[in-house]
Amino acid sequence: MKLSSVNIRQQEFKKVLKGYDKEEVHTFLDNVALEYDAVAKENEQLKHDLEEAYEKINHYKEIEQSLQDTLLKAQESTGKSIEAAKKQVQMMIKDAELKSQQIMDKSKESADEIRISVIKLREERNLIIAKLKAMVNSQANLFEVKIENAVSEKDKISKESADEEPIKRPDLDINNIVNRII
Repeated sequence: MKLSSVNIRQQEFKKVLKGYDKEEVHTFLDNVALEYDAVAKENEQLKHDLEEAYEKINHYKEIEQSLQDTLLKAQESTGKSIEAAKKQVQMMIKDAELKSQQIMDKSKESADEIRISVIKLREERNLIIAKLKAMVNSQANLFEVKIENAVSEKDKISKESADEEPIKRPDLDINNIVNRII
């Protein structure tokens, strides 16, 4: 039988000769029943408190799990962000290196083109100087031929008149003439 305060109060004992004082037994049973009620109430309160504690623990465990999940996601997100930033930096470095290489290549091409242009200009200059020298030389030769012709004519005429001065031949320095033109 399950023990309760009502069972304790209503408990009947057999009567025996020389038994316990009835009134004393009933007082004792009433005291036991009161103590039992107090213990039972305390037990119910403790059970209720224990259930609340379990609920709080479960709630805190859920919060802890949520925090752990959030922390894990934050760590993963941070890791992904760091990796993405590293990849972006590497791409920027590669892009900068590629652009600098392209600039260097263009600079080399420009320098080569300038060198080639300078060489062509020097060749053209030398060709023009050679043509100019040839023209001056040709004109000088023509001039000398005209002077020779004039000298011959003068010689013919000077035989006729002896008091005229002979024609001097000019000293033509073709290089000096070309340098003055240039």
